[in-house]
Amino acid sequence: MAALCGNSIWTPQARNCFQQGITSSNSLKFLPFQVNRCKRLWSRSLKCRVLGETDDVGFEVSNAIKDDLFVGFFREAWPYFLAHRGSTFVVLISAEIVDSRHLDHLLMDISLLHGLGIKFVLVPGTHVQIDRLLTERGSEAKYVGRYRITDPDSLEAAMDTSGRTRLMIEAKLSPGPSLTGVRRHGDNSRWHDSVGVASGNFLSAKKRGVVEGIDYASTGEVKKIDVSRIRERLDQDSIVLLSNLGYSSSGEVLNCNTYEVATACALALGAEKLICIIDGPILDESSRLIRFLTLQDADMLVRRRAEQSETAANYVKAVSQEDFNRLGYHGSNGSLPSQNGDVYRQRYNPTFQNGIGFDNGNGLWSSEQGFAIGGQEKLSRSNGYLSELAAAAFVCRGGVQRVHLLDGTIGGVLLKELFQRDGVGTMVASDLYEGARMARVSDVPGIKQLLQPLEESGTLIRRTEEELVKALHSFIIVEREGHIIACAALFPYFEEKCGEVAAIAVSPDCRGQGQGDKLLDYIEKKASSLGLQMLFLLTTRTADWFVRRGFSECSIDHIPEERRKKINLARRSKYYMKKLLPDKSGIRIDCTFA
Repeated sequence: MAALCGNSIWTPQARNCFQQGITSSNSLKFLPFQVNRCKRLWSRSLKCRVLGETDDVGFEVSNAIKDDLFVGFFREAWPYFLAHRGSTFVVLISAEIVDSRHLDHLLMDISLLHGLGIKFVLVPGTHVQIDRLLTERGSEAKYVGRYRITDPDSLEAAMDTSGRTRLMIEAKLSPGPSLTGVRRHGDNSRWHDSVGVASGNFLSAKKRGVVEGIDYASTGEVKKIDVSRIRERLDQDSIVLLSNLGYSSSGEVLNCNTYEVATACALALGAEKLICIIDGPILDESSRLIRFLTLQDADMLVRRRAEQSETAANYVKAVSQEDFNRLGYHGSNGSLPSQNGDVYRQRYNPTFQNGIGFDNGNGLWSSEQGFAIGGQEKLSRSNGYLSELAAAAFVCRGGVQRVHLLDGTIGGVLLKELFQRDGVGTMVASDLYEGARMARVSDVPGIKQLLQPLEESGTLIRRTEEELVKALHSFIIVEREGHIIACAALFPYFEEKCGEVAAIAVSPDCRGQGQGDKLLDYIEKKASSLGLQMLFLLTTRTADWFVRRGFSECSIDHIPEERRKKINLARRSKYYMKKLLPDKSGIRIDCTFA
């Protein structure tokens, strides 16, 4: 199939693909307009071959397909270019990936994304290399729980490995993009610039000391991340490379846990994302990829297995039972909380000390503490990637909105995750659909208060309280601290496999915060879960907002007949529709309509 994009002839697999009208393959996905064009070109190719022409037509066909794919993928990625530009991503690269052939392509993609305006802090893992170096030198690696016992031999190995890893990453980031064919667009000195990489003493640490009779020697714990100097380097257009070696106030080198460093850095910087590049996928009990978890779901999953994992147990210690109760978990049947059930009532800004939790009033450090995982548990892989999920939940609770757990053995995994709608990894989110749920009778006054100003201005049709109660089962609301701040309705027409979007309203105090987009996205996910294939709406004054979100104007003929009979033609509403794409995000939406 790849021959369609790179070679001048059609492979048998390519012929079968388009003869059968298949729109995707193992490596490529085609948009409908691309499939139709490919079919036309394939038909033309067949006719030309009948007339005895050469493979030049096949070359033309493959180039045309390649061009269409390029344009289609670029347009699909466009919104993400804007969304990610200027953002700060902390990327933890596990030691397994650092030690593999996959690192080269990963760093190439990081260099590419850096050129698009994303700010990166890289935290490479080193435990695999340290253990191998110790073995080569006749020493033994020692772990207790999550931490290494860093004796003199281990410290020397850690310093050697850290230096070698830093130099290797700097070298691989230095070449920049290939210049082949670029000069035809004119000379530019920037083409010859390498990616700037900055490292330094950004990590202050303290000795772990003696814990439960175990002397951890030169093992350190995160004390402080030098945020101002890291931001200074990021603002100077450098990628920051943060080692897991920290420096004590007495001038000693201390070997810290890589995950503790990365999570502490993400929290301290207030990064938009923490991305963990690991050596495998996050799978459920049926060996299927878990694409998405709310913070609540991730929290519950980790808590369920707290007895099976020291890391999970440490997470539970770090998050107090009081906070757990406030999350809205009820009952003892072990079921995960529904998106439409009790929700986060407030944002948390907890403070932690090395994964154990501490009180603000004790004079210790603030919210820069990280969450250590690894050691014996990670080496045995006895719990899958539960440790990484615990770290993700920890960081989300501290204020980082998104944590991505990505299988680094997948080629181009960063690009596929960040520039496609559904991605290819596992995302844990603290804020997606936060507070969104189906409406209840007690919500009617709040909904009415939101709708009334828009009804008075003529933007929305008037609904009596009786009509509102009758349609309440179709309303979705967003609640914050007990107050309804946004609402919308989805009226499904199952026979026509479509649904009407109506009554989108956001509190004036919350406009410009993305609540309307959150509701519309929720509605689209819910419509897909109901088996609907299209959304439509009637509007008089908000057409621009919907057009920018993928709706196209249509005629009244596209509206279900049952709905057409109820339209007030005197309002002279315009009609818009949007075809729903198959949802592969893994986001669970309650499908029940009362």
